[in-house]
Amino acid sequence: MPEDKNRATAAAILPLVGGARNLTSIAHCMTRLRLGIQDRSLVQDEALKALPAVLGVVEDDTYQIVLGPGAVARVTPEFERLAEQARSTEPPPEPKAAAPTAGPRAATPPSSPEPTPEATAPPGTAATPGASAQPGTTAPPATAEELAAQGAALKARQKSRNATPVKLFLRRIANIFVPLIPALIGCGIVAGINGLLTNLGWLPSVVPALAAIASGFMSLIAVFVGYNTAKEFGGTPILGGAVAAIIVFPGISHVTAFGQKLAPGQGGVLGALAAALLAVRVEKWCRNGVFPGRGNSRAWGRVRVPEALDVLLTPTLTVLVTGLVTIFGLMFVAGEVSTAIGAFAGWLLAHGGAFAGFVLGGLFLPLVMLGLHQALIPIHTTLIEQQGYTVLLPILAMAGAGQVGAAIAVYLRLPRNGSIRTTIKSALPAGFLGVGEPLIYGVSLPLGRPFITACLGGAFGGGFVGLFNQLGDTVGSTAIGPSGWALFPLVKGNQSFTTTLVVYALGLAVGYLTGFLATFFFGFSRQMRTDLNHDSDSPRSPGTTTPAAGAPPAPAPSGTPTHPEGVHIPG
Repeated sequence: MPEDKNRATAAAILPLVGGARNLTSIAHCMTRLRLGIQDRSLVQDEALKALPAVLGVVEDDTYQIVLGPGAVARVTPEFERLAEQARSTEPPPEPKAAAPTAGPRAATPPSSPEPTPEATAPPGTAATPGASAQPGTTAPPATAEELAAQGAALKARQKSRNATPVKLFLRRIANIFVPLIPALIGCGIVAGINGLLTNLGWLPSVVPALAAIASGFMSLIAVFVGYNTAKEFGGTPILGGAVAAIIVFPGISHVTAFGQKLAPGQGGVLGALAAALLAVRVEKWCRNGVFPGRGNSRAWGRVRVPEALDVLLTPTLTVLVTGLVTIFGLMFVAGEVSTAIGAFAGWLLAHGGAFAGFVLGGLFLPLVMLGLHQALIPIHTTLIEQQGYTVLLPILAMAGAGQVGAAIAVYLRLPRNGSIRTTIKSALPAGFLGVGEPLIYGVSLPLGRPFITACLGGAFGGGFVGLFNQLGDTVGSTAIGPSGWALFPLVKGNQSFTTTLVVYALGLAVGYLTGFLATFFFGFSRQMRTDLNHDSDSPRSPGTTTPAAGAPPAPAPSGTPTHPEGVHIPG
C-alpha cells in the first residue's frame, strides 16, 4: 500500500510538470523534489499545490515541490521510474510556432513569454483581467490563492536579485553538501544513541560497534566532499575524491609542511573543497589547454595533453599536481581557517551568546531570502567535524519556531477567512517539523507585518538558546538539515542529553510564544483586519478592485509588493 500511495503521488505530479520530456533533471533533498524544467509554461502551479501530498512549491535554480521529510525519499524513486517509462512512450513535444520576424533577430526563449498587462502592472495597482488597472486601487490579498500568488511573485523577484556570481557560487557550494545530509543525520542519530548508552552504562559490548558506525562516515567525509565538488564543477568526480583522500590518509602524519608535521584530517572539508576545485582546473587545462578565464590566451591554448595520451597523463597530472599543492599548501591553510572558525564560534557564544543568538535567530530568514544562508553550510560541517556538533543550527532553527507562532496568531486573528485558515491548517504540521516554506511564502511574507513579527519570535528563541550557551550549557546538533521537532533526536551538547533536549525545547517554546504574541498584538492594523477578516466569497471593502466574474485571480504585480497599508514587504 505505501508503494501504491507514493506511486500515485508521483503519477499525479508528472503530467502537471509538463510530462517526462519536459524534465532535464530529477533530484531530491531532505524535503523537496527538485526538477530541472525545460519549458516553464507547461508547469501547472495551482494544480500541483492542490495535490494532497504537496505542501508547497518553490522556484529557485530548480523547480522544487515540497513533499516533506521521509515522503520525498519515497516518492522520488517512483517519480524517476515513471518518468523513464514515459520517455520511452511519449511522443516528442511539438515545437511551438515561431512568430514572424522582420529581419534577423534572436528568437525569444519559450520560457520567456511576452509580458501581459497583469504581469507588468506598476506597484500600487491591481490588475484585472480584461480591464486596465487604475492607480490607487490595490486589493489586499484576502484569500489563500492571492497570498500564494503574491508569495510566488516575491520569490521570483528575489530569485532574480540573487542571480549574482557570488550567490550562484554559494548555491553551487550548497549543492556539494546537500547530498551528504542523509548520512550526517543517520550517523548523528546513531552517535546520540551511543552517547545515551554510554552515559547509562548499558550494553557495553555494543557501544564500540555503534561508535564505529557513527564515526566511519565523518572520518571520510572529506572524500565525499571532494567527489561532489568535482561533480558539481564539471570535473571527473573520482579524481576529486582521490585528491581529497590525501587529507585523511593516516600516512600524511610523516609529512612536514611549514615547519610542522601534518595531521590526518587537517584542513577537513574546507581543504577537500579547495583541493577538488584545483583538481577540476588542472583536469580542464590538461584536456582543453586553458584555465578558466584564460581562453583568449594563445600561449595557454598551445599547451595541452595530446588526445592519444589523455587517458594516461590527464589523471596522473591531475592527482600529482593537485596532491602536491594540497600537501604543501592547502592542508595547512585550510587547517588554520577551520581552527579559526571553531574558535570564533565558541568565543562568540561564550561571550555574547544571548545577543548573538538574538541576531542570528532574527536575521536567518532574511538571509535565506538573500541567498546568503548557503555560506553557513560549510561552516556547520566544519564544526561537526571538529566538535561533533554545530552550535549554530539550533539557534537558526528558532526562525522556524517564530513562523509557526505567527501562523497560529494569523489563524486566530482571521476567524472568518476560511481560505487562509485552511492554508495554515494544512501547512502547520510541516512547520512544526521544520518545513517552513508553505507558511512563509503562503502566509506571513505576503501579509508583510506577520513576517516581521515572526522574525522577532525567531530572535527571542535564538537569544534564549544563545543565553544558555553563554551560561555554559552548550546546545548543538550532530547533523544539518532537520529543524523544529525533527531536530530533537540530533541535539547534543556539553551537558547530559536530557538537559540539552530541555534547553532546545524551551527555546522552541519561546520562539512559538513570542512569534504568536508579537503577531497577535502587532501583526495587523485595524484596516488590515477589516480587509482580510471575511470569507473569500464575501464582498470586499469599498474602493478595492476584484477580478471580473468568472475570471481567475489576478497575478501579483511585478513591482515591489506592499501589504494593505502600503509598507514594503522585506525581501
